[in-house]
Amino acid sequence: MSDNQSPAILLLEDGTICSGKAFGAIGTTTGEICFNTGMTGYQEVFTDPSYYGQIVIMNAVHVGNYGVIDEDVESDSVKILGVIAKNLNENYSRKRASGSLDAYLKQHNIVSIHDVDTRALVAHVRTKGAMNCIISSEIFDVEALKKRLAEVPSMDGLELASKVSTREVYEAGDPQSGIRIAVMDYGIKRNIIKCMTDRGAFVKVFPAKTPLDEVKAFNPDGYFISNGPGDPAAMDYAVEQLKQILNEGKPMFGICLGHQLLALANGIATFKMHHGHRGLNHPVKNLLTGRSEITTQNHGFGVDPESVKASELVEITHVNLNDQSIEGIRIKDKPAFSVQYHPESTPGPYDSRYLFDDFINLIKQSKNN
Repeated sequence: MSDNQSPAILLLEDGTICSGKAFGAIGTTTGEICFNTGMTGYQEVFTDPSYYGQIVIMNAVHVGNYGVIDEDVESDSVKILGVIAKNLNENYSRKRASGSLDAYLKQHNIVSIHDVDTRALVAHVRTKGAMNCIISSEIFDVEALKKRLAEVPSMDGLELASKVSTREVYEAGDPQSGIRIAVMDYGIKRNIIKCMTDRGAFVKVFPAKTPLDEVKAFNPDGYFISNGPGDPAAMDYAVEQLKQILNEGKPMFGICLGHQLLALANGIATFKMHHGHRGLNHPVKNLLTGRSEITTQNHGFGVDPESVKASELVEITHVNLNDQSIEGIRIKDKPAFSVQYHPESTPGPYDSRYLFDDFINLIKQSKNN
């Protein structure tokens, strides 16, 4: 029988077992289980570095039905550690596709499972919270799987950004541009860079642990603090660097992990969420304009609401309308702001792309002062 009909097993940390069928590579994989509520954009999700260390349940009933294509990737490789779905499809209908999802996952050695009741599984994770899990299409001894799963570290306290960051400095956009942005890469998506270069910026992307003197030698007009995986509280090196960057007084914009790091740099605590926010339909209210946005999100950590409210340095700018979690902040005495969600929205609605315009305008105002 084909690989897609071979048996596979999913075991959760709390002992929950799901049987299904193998898809992608045959093997065994471990990671933190999470779920994405989006109905499209699976290739962008799979290549988003913020998902590194995680196994993703895809809520959409059919995944793989439009194949894969090079222009949909957000990084140079698949970053998830596994996929769980109801139906993972080898056949696809998009004429422009370059191949099937099955071949793509095999190429990147991603072990996956389908024919799973994902509605029940997502309900379980919503109730019990995020936890580690293991998928195997080669080991079916539950006790052996439990032993292997017990060795997987918790995401809480795990520093992963330096593992997905670029190894070499690189540039994007027009070198003659009057707007120069230094990007601290903790797991940036390609479309975030594109959103800046499309607005005329010249961008230089630096590895996560680049010394600040090297970054400053670029003479940037502003700093972008990227998204990425893992626990922000485990990134002392980044928090200390952000404090120094803030002292320069130049414009700064952070997204997702960058939002959490900006909070930490201002004495605000972060915490591990019960099961996180991941999808394309999260409602967020902009408290400055009174308008609501439908946003793309992917995070398992958040900024502590009470810690923000107690701060004299920070103003809350955006809140999540589902659970009132903090979705945006700005520093009162510095040109620095951040959001917890993904305004580039690939995939997702473009409601929040104005934030890139705000950043560019902030840089222009700063240069004119």
